[in-house]
Amino acid sequence: MGTTGGWPGLIRERSSSGGTEPGRAGGGLPDGLGPFGVCNYDGPETIRARKYATGTHVLLQEVGVETGLTPREVVWSKNKTRLYRYRRPGEGNGTGVGKRRAVPVLLVYGFVLKPYVLDLVPGNSLVEYLVNEGFDVYLLDFGISGAEDSGLSLEDFVLDYMHGAVEKVIETSGAGEVSLFGQSQGGTLCAMYASLFPGGPLKNLVLLSSPTEFVPRDPGLLGLWTLASRHGGAFFDPAVVPRFFGNLPTDFAGSLINTAASLQATAVGTAARGVSFGLYDAALREIRAQAGRDVSLRSWLAVSKWVDDAAPFPGATFRRWVQDFYQRDKLVKGLVKLRGRKVDLSNIGCAVLNVSGKWDYVVPASQTEATTILAGSRDKESISLDAGHVGMLVGPGAGDLWPRVRNWLAPRSGR
Repeated sequence: MGTTGGWPGLIRERSSSGGTEPGRAGGGLPDGLGPFGVCNYDGPETIRARKYATGTHVLLQEVGVETGLTPREVVWSKNKTRLYRYRRPGEGNGTGVGKRRAVPVLLVYGFVLKPYVLDLVPGNSLVEYLVNEGFDVYLLDFGISGAEDSGLSLEDFVLDYMHGAVEKVIETSGAGEVSLFGQSQGGTLCAMYASLFPGGPLKNLVLLSSPTEFVPRDPGLLGLWTLASRHGGAFFDPAVVPRFFGNLPTDFAGSLINTAASLQATAVGTAARGVSFGLYDAALREIRAQAGRDVSLRSWLAVSKWVDDAAPFPGATFRRWVQDFYQRDKLVKGLVKLRGRKVDLSNIGCAVLNVSGKWDYVVPASQTEATTILAGSRDKESISLDAGHVGMLVGPGAGDLWPRVRNWLAPRSGR
């Protein structure tokens, strides 16, 4: 399933802009990869299911994989939040090619799973691709919340961390404008920011699988689960999380799983080494070598690591996210206020590219459509990819997504 489309990194073709773009690899994943690869329709749950069904969770303990390797530096920080700026190949030693585009791009991910999915592995990294295409790329990492951060609010994320990061990008780049690129939760924050600062330096807004209408009237088959949210307040009060737990421990299951996998890998390795006469270690060496050569296998290992690499969900933000968005759908109704300021999506005036996935069951397309409808922008476009929540970003679907984002951003970013 889901093996149509190109695979970023397998084939590189020269683009009209002089950079590179993901090529088509004869119909998708390499022959023989089987379940050890990201599919076009993949979301977190399908990856997680195959991760354990194939024993990849054990393999990761023996083989491992490095993620987030595009060169970068911290240019700003606030509490645990870090703003990274990425360097182009050869930058700093006089061998860098060309100039950066005039309008920098600030990537914003959410605050539960880690943002390195945007810079997964060399050869399959949205960050790497944008940098190689001449964009001045920044990434906002909200860090890992501890018990002392349970009071972090939406106001903190949007009005303090995001606003501070935008100001620093403008200062560091020397540009007068900036493009925001938000994925999933991060995209929701970006849409809120764009509505609150319509007269600010925001030139372009790219949203990927970013919900704003959390309980649409017609959610479609993939979004039927959202219907339960409409009256969820009668059964679940999200205030119990900050009251009794502080933060929602979304990393707890992953920690248990990784501990169990480590013990399982030790047991399997001890048993196998005792009877395999060196073949077990030889097989592991071959897998490591193949992962070094094969971007698809390396990507599978990396995304299998990422899918359970969660951070605690700040309690105060969790309460409001569930109560105001899922249970009351306040954002699309214009009823959300941050420090007394109304979040009205119709105030968005910058250019908007709104991307959804036809097979995205985490954020069904119906949850994203309101942004395009309500935005006051004259320049706005929606596209729907034949892909899932993760597949469109780091699977074969990326061969469609990345060039379309570049082709949309490039004429709106100058040289």
